[in-house]
Amino acid sequence: MNRAKTGLIVLLVFFSILSYKGVSQLEPGFSKIEYREMLKMAASVADTPWVIQRFIPEHFKLAYRSPVSGLENRWDLWIHKSQAIAAISIRGTTGSSVSWLENFYAAMVPANGSLRLTKTQSFEYQLAINSRAAVHVGWLMGLGYMAEGIQRKIDSCYALGFHDFYLTGHSQGGGISYLLTAYLRMLQKNGQLPEDIRFKTYSSAAPKPGNLYFAYDYELLTAGGWAFNVVNTADWVPETPLSVQTIKDFNKVNPFVNAKNTIKKQPFPKRIMMSYAYGKLNRPTKSAVRNYRKFLGGTAGKLVTKSLNEFQPPDYLNENNYVRTGPTIILYADDHYYDMYPDNPDKVFMHHMAGPYLYLLEKLP
Repeated sequence: MNRAKTGLIVLLVFFSILSYKGVSQLEPGFSKIEYREMLKMAASVADTPWVIQRFIPEHFKLAYRSPVSGLENRWDLWIHKSQAIAAISIRGTTGSSVSWLENFYAAMVPANGSLRLTKTQSFEYQLAINSRAAVHVGWLMGLGYMAEGIQRKIDSCYALGFHDFYLTGHSQGGGISYLLTAYLRMLQKNGQLPEDIRFKTYSSAAPKPGNLYFAYDYELLTAGGWAFNVVNTADWVPETPLSVQTIKDFNKVNPFVNAKNTIKKQPFPKRIMMSYAYGKLNRPTKSAVRNYRKFLGGTAGKLVTKSLNEFQPPDYLNENNYVRTGPTIILYADDHYYDMYPDNPDKVFMHHMAGPYLYLLEKLP
């Protein structure tokens, strides 16, 4: 879709909105109608002639589709047909190996910092307030390649009178939607985006985006019903990435920080037993984190640079404590669901697809 056509669609939709009598504003709280539209946007990532009719959004029209960037990342801009509302939908994982590589590039990096994307382009980002917040480097990199284009489109829509934006994505797109939400809200907090823009996020079938401190800040930034994580309980993707919690991942004041000193004060036989037990419990988690950092950071990062030869891998944190983030809407897979969608080891993505999610959504009260 070329720029001229995109601009024409946006203008036509905008002028049709001028005749709309109601005042359109996003409201906080989960809405089945809203999420259904977001899920259909995610299912419409292919060109329209190849999208099943029931998966085409009813109330929105596709206004812009970005070029592919990074490891096959792409996003769409949708415009509501009768209200001044836009939606940014992040594409999920494709079938290509480089798109999957972005998921496996799962080392943690600080939620505030800089990524060198090319020799001349750096992505300066702030996703949290807490300096201990950390996020998935692969999805952060994906956001880095898309962020400037997304911000430009938000600015353009805002100039036309759009103050309300949905942010959404399914699967990998859902993971990135967390980071995009945090990025845009921190821009607002720092005075780099207008305060009167309203963002509402639906992260669909999303994996875990970062550590506990990122989750705390994300939930603070989106408090009051402005972000949701929608999960089919039969879907394995929201259970990823693999997570390891070590003693270092707790808050600074905790009963473990001085465990060694406490053990030293114990009588000789008890001290030996407690020291042995402490080591057996502590060393495996530390070793696991080192291995994850080595393979999901160092090794995966080298593969990334083969596809993006100007990308400079950052320093990774010695941490792998991924947690589920944001208020979660549970789509509960009951016996009737499994009658329709039985477990099948040969169809590992069956419970992850839009069809099962739509089926369970309609069962919500």
